[in-house]
Amino acid sequence: MNEVVKFTVPGSPVGKGRPRFSTQGQYVRTYTPEKTASYENLVKLEYQRQCGQCGMLEGAIRATITAVFPIPKSASKKLRLRMAQGSRHTKKCDADNIAKAILDALNNIAYADDSAISDLQVYKRYGEHPGVEVILEEVEDNE
Repeated sequence: MNEVVKFTVPGSPVGKGRPRFSTQGQYVRTYTPEKTASYENLVKLEYQRQCGQCGMLEGAIRATITAVFPIPKSASKKLRLRMAQGSRHTKKCDADNIAKAILDALNNIAYADDSAISDLQVYKRYGEHPGVEVILEEVEDNE
């Protein structure tokens, strides 16, 4: 039977930031931005807290990521009601950067490497309770 793992990361979604560079003498140092590193740590902690007893997934994996963004405080009551019903989010951050942050954070925790992700769906919506729902499931080659 295919194993399915589901967990939620609370708070506003954060996309993977571009790597930063600094020079130290003659050498260039590459580092991950602090906001990205903090968010990836939050993803790891939530996975371990909610799915700590789950084994590592193997083979091909299908990932479904639903990112829920907070409704802006400036939204009118009418707009707020429509957004609360799952209106699509079309502002920054990009869907691919959200997926990259989540999937990179789960390397060596949920699976050996994120190259095992063969199917990926990312949804961006507005909602009253911001967060990211992640569903990972092993899939057969004939699916």
